[in-house]
Amino acid sequence: MKFNHRFEDTKGYFEYLDELNGKEQTVAYVSYSKAGDDKIIIDHTDVRPDYKGQDLGRQLVMKAVEYAREKKIKIFPICPFTASVFQKDESIRDVL
Repeated sequence: MKFNHRFEDTKGYFEYLDELNGKEQTVAYVSYSKAGDDKIIIDHTDVRPDYKGQDLGRQLVMKAVEYAREKKIKIFPICPFTASVFQKDESIRDVL
């Protein structure tokens, strides 16, 4: 499995890719939109059913936190899953 971060215009994705049926495909992702120069809005998290239970969603939220810290920006989580990760882990709330 391979991690990838891609950004197109004002929309970005933190994703895990894996080889499926001979082709590299996204198996889990967190999508976000840029909101000005100092904030991203995480709007969705998705993990393919056959990849659930591997903590991939949380790992991707943590990649977003690392990115926010590196870029010195904030995260506004409207995705319920991402919001729950922030609620459970006080150590990452510095990027809220």
